[in-house]
Amino acid sequence: MYALVDGNNFYVSCERVLRPSLQGRPVIVLSNNDGCAIARSNEAKVLGIAMGAPWFQIQRELPDAGVLALSANFTLYGDMSSRMMSIAAGLGPDQEIYSIDESFIGVAGIRDMTRRSQAMRERILQWTGIPCGIGIGMTKTLAKLANHVAKSAGRKPGSYPVEFARVANLATLPASDQDAVLQATALGDIWGIGRRIGEQLRADGLETALDVARQDPTTVRRRWSVVLERTVHELQGQPCVGFETVAAAKKEIACTRSFGRPIEQLKDLIEAVTDFCSRAAEKLRKQDGHAVQLLVFIHTAPFRPQDRQYSRSVTVPLRRPTAETALIAASAIRGLKAIFKPDYKYAKTGVMLLDLQDASVEQGELDFDDPGRDRGPLMSALDAINRQHGRGAIQPGSAGMTGAKRQWVMRQSLKTPNYTTSWADLPVART
Repeated sequence: MYALVDGNNFYVSCERVLRPSLQGRPVIVLSNNDGCAIARSNEAKVLGIAMGAPWFQIQRELPDAGVLALSANFTLYGDMSSRMMSIAAGLGPDQEIYSIDESFIGVAGIRDMTRRSQAMRERILQWTGIPCGIGIGMTKTLAKLANHVAKSAGRKPGSYPVEFARVANLATLPASDQDAVLQATALGDIWGIGRRIGEQLRADGLETALDVARQDPTTVRRRWSVVLERTVHELQGQPCVGFETVAAAKKEIACTRSFGRPIEQLKDLIEAVTDFCSRAAEKLRKQDGHAVQLLVFIHTAPFRPQDRQYSRSVTVPLRRPTAETALIAASAIRGLKAIFKPDYKYAKTGVMLLDLQDASVEQGELDFDDPGRDRGPLMSALDAINRQHGRGAIQPGSAGMTGAKRQWVMRQSLKTPNYTTSWADLPVART
């Protein structure tokens, strides 16, 4: 038995915790450089604003709708996510954090899950200010579908019975009622069925979740894939997707950004690449890994044909597998200098750490040019200081002076100011 806890319009909800005056207003959160909508309030959805809609288009089509756009504040969202997940963990003995706003909870053997989930939802709202929906099912796919039902029943009257609003427990429904819920759910709302496979299924006359659930799994595997076969089994109540209490180590780690303005100077690109290496190396150390090589790239804006176009990347092998920020940054800068060409207006750069391996794997060789110092404690101290005092408190010198105006940073002119990480200082709803 699984429960899925999912924050409603999560980024917008986080902003509303800081600014309660945003309640009831159409609000959207924009992507990097304030480009397009990546989160929408219910009021914005009613206006027809689509996910991914460009901000300039929204401004042109809805000039008098009072839509408020905010620059993304991922530091805030990550902090609020940690708070929400720590509370949601009390719903059951096992937790798998699936994304920044979703977590699966193992709830097998717990009595009256509907009442318990309603109490947990109220607690999350009271303690963090984040509204959420909770879906419960015999499999993760059914829990995901139940969560869709829980949110849709309140937002779209008539789509599902009103008693399913906020908390939907499909496990307590008789077979006929569960079939009715599946019949009311469009095929595209099933977890794991994307646009392309959805088009193929509709071409075969399948339109709803119930149509998919009634398929023969063996036939589905033969005609489509084993992944879709597992989805059919899950819709039929047979668990096929495992529970992961520990996230799998990443095979690649990337940090890339588009600039808020065109960059032409090598020194600005070096600052950006150094900053990205610092972030990527910190993530690598967090999973106790080492990188064998890295890739660095730069390119101009492909949608500005009036500018000269240039795009180049290079893979740089590391002499030894490492997670040390200084060594990774130095190698990335060497690669950057090799591919940089002057007199171009660069729009984006990035770093990818490749061929990741466990830090316990050691390369046996004679260290003729290394004094043999173990820099692991130094990197641990660096990470601890940056966690306490904020990202970038300590960085390699090639990242530039802390607090100095950097030419390569993203455009975030609509960001909510004065964010604090103090739980006690947040204006949280208490009713």
